[in-house]
Amino acid sequence: MSKMNLRAVAYPALGIAVVIVLWQAYVTMFHVPIAVLPTPAQIAQSFIEDRAALVSQGWVTLQECVYGFGLAFIVGVPIAFIIANSPVLNRMFYPLLIAMQSVPKVALAPIILVWLGTGIESKLALVWLVAFFPIVVDTAAGLRTTPVSLLELATSLRATRMQIFTKIQMPAALPHIVSGAKIAVTLAVIGAVIGEFVGSNEGLGNLLLVANSQINTPLAFAALISLAILGLGLYGAVALIEVALRPWLPHTAEAA
Repeated sequence: MSKMNLRAVAYPALGIAVVIVLWQAYVTMFHVPIAVLPTPAQIAQSFIEDRAALVSQGWVTLQECVYGFGLAFIVGVPIAFIIANSPVLNRMFYPLLIAMQSVPKVALAPIILVWLGTGIESKLALVWLVAFFPIVVDTAAGLRTTPVSLLELATSLRATRMQIFTKIQMPAALPHIVSGAKIAVTLAVIGAVIGEFVGSNEGLGNLLLVANSQINTPLAFAALISLAILGLGLYGAVALIEVALRPWLPHTAEAA
C-alpha cells in the first residue's frame, strides 16, 4: 500500500515538473513576451507578491463554492428521492431538469444578477444551478439500483417510507451519491467564477478580470492556478468523505 501511495503522489508530481521545465524552456528559447505567456518563475513570483490578494479572494470563492454545493446537495437528494420513487413525477419533471442543465449558465447569469443583485446570493444561485443536476441524476440512478427483493421485504414488514429510504435505499445509493458529489463540487468552482465574471468585486474570478484588464498576465495565471488548486481541494474533501463512508460502500470497497 505504501508503494502505491508513493506512486500516486510521485507520478503527478513528475508530470507537473516535466510541464514546468518544458514551459520554462519554451518561453526562454523563443523569447515569448510576458504579456503573452509568463514563465513559471514569474508566476511563482506573482504568487509571492500577491499572496494576500490571492488568499483573501480565494476565501471568498471557496465560501461561494461550499455554500452553493451544500445547498445543491440538501435540495437535490430529496428531489432525487421523489423522482426515483414516483414514475409520474419522473416523467413530469425529469425533462425539465435536462432542459435546465442544457441552458448555458453564462446566459442565465445576467438574469440571476438582476433578480438577486451583485452580492453572494447570485453566486450561490449559479453554483447551485451547476451542482444541482449531477447530484439529482446520480442520486436518482443510485436509488433505482436498490434490489427489488429488499424493497418488497421491507414493504411486507410494514416499514415506513422513511425507514425504507434510510435503511435500504440510501445505503444502496451511496456510491452514486458520492460520484455525483465529486462531479458537482468541481462544477461548483465554475459556477462561482461565472458569477464573479458577470457581476462582482470579489473572488478569484474578479481578480482574474482585473489582472487581464491590467495586462498582468502572471497574476492572471496565478489566479487560474489558485482556482485549480481550489477545485482539487474540494474534490479531495469529497474523496476523504468517501473514504470515511467506505464501510457502507461495498461496491467501491470491492473494486479497490
